[in-house]
Amino acid sequence: MTQPTHTHREGGGKYAELQQHEGAGPLVGQWLVIYEDLNKGIQSATTQQDWLTNYREIKPDDCTVCMGTGHDHIKRNKDKPCGHCYGLGKVLDTGEAATEMWELATVATTIITRQEHELRNLRRIAQNPAVQALIEQQRQHAIDESTARQEQEWRRGKGHGPGGQRHTGD
Repeated sequence: MTQPTHTHREGGGKYAELQQHEGAGPLVGQWLVIYEDLNKGIQSATTQQDWLTNYREIKPDDCTVCMGTGHDHIKRNKDKPCGHCYGLGKVLDTGEAATEMWELATVATTIITRQEHELRNLRRIAQNPAVQALIEQQRQHAIDESTARQEQEWRRGKGHGPGGQRHTGD
């Protein structure tokens, strides 16, 4: 059996990316991804944009039962955790499920360490003066747009003057 390489971001499942190639005829200029749904045994094709948007690569330490989501895909119950990875979505680096408390703690520590590293990187990016200036510029633009929209709505609205027009001081 072919090993799964990807899973659907929303619906889960096991998919193997077989190949990518450029489209022909009406699909010229688009890259197509040929993949196999391993649960159904069906080969299919989609655009590369759709593939990148809706499918994610399975990492080596993702749980092989729930494909890294942490939910019970066998019973299709998202309220229940996966019994293989205890709801973490990850397993040991060897690909095996944790069988004792200390192995489970190792998996959890790996997840926490990875998240802390990503959070530090995001904070470093957010503290960049150029990013701060861009955020301030976007905030000011939103305020200006809101003010202009409110003024236009006020001018178009009903007033107390002749014909329901507003008195604008002219």
